[in-house]
Amino acid sequence: MSRESELGCDRAITRRDFLNGIAVGASLLGVSRGAAAASLPADYYPPALTGLRGSHAGSFEVAHRLRDGVYESFPRLDVDTREEYDLVVVGGGISGLAAAHFFRKMMGADKRVLILDNHDDFGGHAKRNEFTYQGRTFIGYGGTMSIETPFPYSYVSRALVEELGIRVDRYPEFFDRELYRKLGLRSAMFFSRESFGEDRLVTDMPSREGDGWRTFFAEAPLSEKARADLVRLYDGMRKEDQLHALAFAEKEDLLARMSYQDYLLKHAGVTEDALPFLRHMSFRNNKYIDTCPALEAARSGAPGFAGLGLEETPRLEWDDYHFHFPDGNATLTRLLVNRLIPKALPGNHDMESVVRARLLYPHLDEADCPVRLRLNSTVVRVEHEGRPEKADWVRLAYVSGGRVFGVRARNAVLACYNSIIRFLMPELPEKQKKALAESAKVPLLYTNVFIRNWKAFEKLGVSRVSCPGMYHSSVSLDQPVSIGGYECPKTPEEPIVLHLSRSPAAPGTLPRRVQLRAGMQELLTTPFETMELSIRDQLARMLSGGGFDPAEDILGITVNRWPHGYSYTPDTLSDPDVPEAERPHVIGRQLFGRVAIANSDAGAAAFTNTAIDEAHRAVSELARTREPY
Repeated sequence: MSRESELGCDRAITRRDFLNGIAVGASLLGVSRGAAAASLPADYYPPALTGLRGSHAGSFEVAHRLRDGVYESFPRLDVDTREEYDLVVVGGGISGLAAAHFFRKMMGADKRVLILDNHDDFGGHAKRNEFTYQGRTFIGYGGTMSIETPFPYSYVSRALVEELGIRVDRYPEFFDRELYRKLGLRSAMFFSRESFGEDRLVTDMPSREGDGWRTFFAEAPLSEKARADLVRLYDGMRKEDQLHALAFAEKEDLLARMSYQDYLLKHAGVTEDALPFLRHMSFRNNKYIDTCPALEAARSGAPGFAGLGLEETPRLEWDDYHFHFPDGNATLTRLLVNRLIPKALPGNHDMESVVRARLLYPHLDEADCPVRLRLNSTVVRVEHEGRPEKADWVRLAYVSGGRVFGVRARNAVLACYNSIIRFLMPELPEKQKKALAESAKVPLLYTNVFIRNWKAFEKLGVSRVSCPGMYHSSVSLDQPVSIGGYECPKTPEEPIVLHLSRSPAAPGTLPRRVQLRAGMQELLTTPFETMELSIRDQLARMLSGGGFDPAEDILGITVNRWPHGYSYTPDTLSDPDVPEAERPHVIGRQLFGRVAIANSDAGAAAFTNTAIDEAHRAVSELARTREPY
């Protein structure tokens, strides 16, 4: 028997779901054939598709042709829809939906708005995944997971969240913080034979610097030198000042200009033997020890800095504004659609009632609604009709089902990736296009594996496993949130969604941006079959001691691929220290005629409140610069 068959790669349920997902996706690409508005079938429901999701087949190929110069001039239209709107939004993620919402609040609820999105579902990275088994639906998140931020929400973003009926202060009512602890489940680490010479699961992994690490490392398959280095780093350096010869400000400056890895090797006395273990650590915006500034690592609580006196440094505290829905921030986007297109999600929903509500996709794009959301539609050209500073209209061309369609708008908001905007609008000033070209993205892979039960986790005593050196760097049981009649799995005998994550890069000596581009290419070129084999093999090896059988226990796999992933935040190690006004994202987001730019790239931060704030800024610019019409 082949390894693939042994792991269940040929089992009917996953392969059937995957192939059905391809078939449905292919049919969706042709729904606009011969018409301006997509006529979606009654059973159109992308959240239930499995296999390769996120940037799925059909969502990016047209954009790549745009990048490669196919649409250097405004294309000949196959269909002139003769549709005219007060606003066309390019991109149906959080920022695009919020822009449509703010526009109608500022300009009037009667204004006509069209939202165009290249995917077969709205929400951008706020992606909802569903699995159904024996009549019960299980929900997972395929991207943006929480309403949270390392800096306080602005009045605008907080007000929108509250307007949508989300009460973050009620989160403790829905989140069972003690469920896994009461079952004796804790964090663990899986040491793989590829990186550590043998497969070994070591449980009771401590959560912070200090007690417990000596016992943990004693069980790990590490060399004596690596074990000694790590015990000292995590348990023995709490009073050591490795930079005692420097003044406080000099310490800060030195740490800001070197990587955490360099600090460990050059100042903390850690040797190369310990690096394979330390490379499992990741920091905000998916930086690793070789790309994270040491000062940022220190402020994130990484080991090795406790004796430096950096606690005196002003620190940006995490705001307590936090809420995780079973589908992550897809709930927020569904609530926005509920306000924009009530027919698609009937009823005045709040954060509880919306969780189980089924969205009616065929109603997203209907002529009698002032707001329309058109999926499977990749915009390839945006240009003013006349001189930008005097033009009354913007015209747009988009491709759907292999045909080119055209619409006109009084205003446009580009709520898509910064890197594509310069190709959409060649008429932009060269300085702005150059700034947009500097945009980088953080590639991510968020995988949901639906399993028959989680008794193997109970037997092993684990709820979350870090896996340095393996294809997915972490595996965890879904967060136990019950809300609006949706009940999370509470006993190990129930099915559950596992969440796996991967942040592909090319660690070593390459600059961070180069590593991110390498990760992007990896995700774009790796087929689902390869990913599935890696997933099954990893779970089989990691959970073998608990009796887990991937061929029998895996009921479905949804891989959310984000090669052009989250927004890039500049750091002191990789990016020049320039005034805020000279940052590429600030130059790139400037209003141009009747076209504004709104996305998290424009705020250089991959957070929900950033997307909302940038949407509000963009619409405000359109509203105040001159009379829209």
